[in-house]
Amino acid sequence: MRSTSDTIVAIGLAIGGALGMAGTFVGSDALRETLWTIDGVGVVVAAALLTMKYQRLGNDLVAAGFLTFLAGESLLLAGNAAGLQASVPSYVGGIALWAAGLVMVSAQATFALWVRLAGLVAALLFTVSALMILWGAPLLPTSAPLPAIGYPFLVLTFIGWIWTLLKPER
Repeated sequence: MRSTSDTIVAIGLAIGGALGMAGTFVGSDALRETLWTIDGVGVVVAAALLTMKYQRLGNDLVAAGFLTFLAGESLLLAGNAAGLQASVPSYVGGIALWAAGLVMVSAQATFALWVRLAGLVAALLFTVSALMILWGAPLLPTSAPLPAIGYPFLVLTFIGWIWTLLKPER
């Protein structure tokens, strides 16, 4: 039987993935900031519940990965209202923590291989993006190809996490 927490996680990740992607492509700063704030809250709630779930299951590395991901999402959330340019410092810290969290969650065979690979690709793309910004590249959260190409891999990872939580027991 599916728990209420699993359902809340699935909703939070779905909202986060959908509104996060939508915010990347809208032209209005106010709309983008609003979508990304709602996205961030959904992802923080989901990551908090996933941390608790995997800690209770005794999977400390995965739990710590979700906690690290939550910390990164919180940094991103904190920068939303500042606008794209002013949010870059918190963005770099946020995506660096996202990358670390994704690697931790993907390091063990808790999720299907395709989910773990999507997470690792996203982690690599966010790591490269963070390093480029730190080394002086004028990248914004909406810049293409990096960091924007990392978002679809992150959303694919979210879909895999949702699928894992909601799939029927065998």
